[in-house]
Amino acid sequence: MSRVIRIGTRESQLAVWQANTVKGLLADNGYAAELVYIKSDGDTDLKTPLYEIGVQGIFTKALDIALLNGEIDIAVHSMKDVPTIMAKGIVQAAVLPRASYKDILVPKSGVTFEHSDAPALIATSSIRRRAQWLNKYPNDSIENLRGNVNTRLRKVEESNWDGAIFAAAGLERINLRPDNAIDLDWMLPAPAQGAIIVVCGEQDEYCLAACAHFHDADTSLCAGIERDFLRALLGGCSTPISALAQVEDGYVTISGNILSRDGRQKKEVTMKALVADAASLGNAAATELLQNGGQQILDIIRHEP
Repeated sequence: MSRVIRIGTRESQLAVWQANTVKGLLADNGYAAELVYIKSDGDTDLKTPLYEIGVQGIFTKALDIALLNGEIDIAVHSMKDVPTIMAKGIVQAAVLPRASYKDILVPKSGVTFEHSDAPALIATSSIRRRAQWLNKYPNDSIENLRGNVNTRLRKVEESNWDGAIFAAAGLERINLRPDNAIDLDWMLPAPAQGAIIVVCGEQDEYCLAACAHFHDADTSLCAGIERDFLRALLGGCSTPISALAQVEDGYVTISGNILSRDGRQKKEVTMKALVADAASLGNAAATELLQNGGQQILDIIRHEP
């Protein structure tokens, strides 16, 4: 017997866009669905930097609870927000084709940002973006920026910042990318950035079958490798870890790095494997990075207050 699939989502414009995208994909394959709105801790505390909150899954916990309590059937997340070990009883149902993985700098409206020798004031709540920016521009200053994408864009206009860093996919999906935004091609993304994941209960065969129709194997493979890399390094919101895996010509290549929080120290790794042999690539890259200076950076981070 058919049923209406209840899709859990946060209330932000981007989260609703993602949920409606999944609703449309379900409809395309003959499944009825409706949205159920749930508030997350990450939406209610907009002042504390994410790396100070220190809770993995801050944007997913409330939806996980609703899913386990039977209030919703599936949940839709930005995959980079999902803890590398999901809550017991919850499994991946589908990963959508990846959008842009890049970070972008958004200067104030009408401003063409050109970094000179003069120190700039940049806003971000991401410790990863902060560390990579300071590694490249050590004389700059970073300020905290929280809120949904609409709120953050407004704050850029109202502040004295030179610019703020955003995920390209988030702005592009809801047509809010400013014309003067700059792709930060040199900045490695968060693991799974640009990917959307659908999760459901591990015993829910109906939802697993429904979501299998739009699962993207390449995105799932690459995002999974990146998340393995993150998990192997014991990384969370307070650890500046980046990774990008890409499939090309039958091979998967992963590039990853770890930085000290102040950006002064940085270790990088790049590895390649055949798609058929790539399942352990993330763990292998993490091991190589740890053996070549990454462990020392991790030790510094762990002993910081």
